[in-house]
Amino acid sequence: MLMFEPTHKGRYAFLQLGFRPFFLAAMAGATLLGIIWSVIYSFNGQLLRSDYPIISWHAHEMIFAYSLAVVSGFLLTAVKNRTGIQTINGKPLLVLALLWLVGRALPFIPELPFWFLALHESSFLGLVVFFAAQPIIQTRQWKQMAILGKLFLFIPASILFHLGLSGVLASGKELGIYLALYTLIALILTMGRRVIPSFIENAVGGGFQAKNDIWLDRLSLGMFLVFLIAELYALVTGHSTAVFIGGLIALTLFVLHAFRLFGWHHRQLWQHSLLWSLYLAYAWITIGFLLKFLVVAINYNPWAAVHAFGYGGIGLITAGMMARVILGHTGRNVFAPPAILPLAFGLLTVGTFLRAVMTWLLPEYYQIWILAAQIIWVVAFASLLAVYAPMLIKARVEGRPG
Repeated sequence: MLMFEPTHKGRYAFLQLGFRPFFLAAMAGATLLGIIWSVIYSFNGQLLRSDYPIISWHAHEMIFAYSLAVVSGFLLTAVKNRTGIQTINGKPLLVLALLWLVGRALPFIPELPFWFLALHESSFLGLVVFFAAQPIIQTRQWKQMAILGKLFLFIPASILFHLGLSGVLASGKELGIYLALYTLIALILTMGRRVIPSFIENAVGGGFQAKNDIWLDRLSLGMFLVFLIAELYALVTGHSTAVFIGGLIALTLFVLHAFRLFGWHHRQLWQHSLLWSLYLAYAWITIGFLLKFLVVAINYNPWAAVHAFGYGGIGLITAGMMARVILGHTGRNVFAPPAILPLAFGLLTVGTFLRAVMTWLLPEYYQIWILAAQIIWVVAFASLLAVYAPMLIKARVEGRPG
């Protein structure tokens, strides 16, 4: 008996898998949110409600809006691949994506209670966890639940953030943002450890084996947990010992992850934009740990250190993973990516350097570096959006569903 693969009838497949609407939302969101942030910060635009601090809004949207759109799309797609069971699609997927979209408008509505924003965001996150968990539970792939546990942490982080906004919890905004930020970093480090070495090995060939050590995995995980606890404790108490310990642990994490990057390196990876983007993103996170140490050691600008994590680490790795996943899941060749990718990834690298390094080296030009980094971010993601939006909307090139 001959077995035939199912085919998709029609030109469009926008709601067939989670990566399609959420990656489109992420790229469009990164572009539009970047423009709005530039108008608010660099040009003093009065767009937000008066009781919502602009820095808090910016931090929230980069993490809970942009980054979680990428995570949601990636997770809903990866779960289907791992379990073989279709995740949410069609009209329910559209409703979930629209729920994300509504969340972007809520901060601009005056006098809307902050508890409503928290409820809305927690509902969205809870639904993503629910829809991702269903296939895992059905197939009893319990190991996959670990990543859902990390995603679930964004719910208390969101609640803490909004409690801070409403004035109920003094350190709530900072606790929520940093819990979410470091949870994202943990997700990226976990995912990067799994996929970046194999991507490098597959691309460069020649029997190259990226070096990984179990002792390094365990030690880096343990050190990161200590770092997280020290950072959050320091936020709440301002205790100088916790700040100092956090800085020392950050230096240790820099050394550990730099050692890992050295073991992964192969000169041919620089010939593949979908490789060096991920490698550089991991490197920016590693540099972020060094800068966190320098905050303690030489009073380095703490916001610059955060942007090494956010702009460079999260921004670059999410852009690189979206670019790769879209190609693979629309039937295209990941070894023949669009020509725009080196420019887009290069821009994000330059933007990170301006935001995380130049703002400290030449602080007299601080506002210029900020504006330049904002423009670069918008141009990079607008270029990705222009190239990838048609791929996300249209059916796979070979006619398969997905």
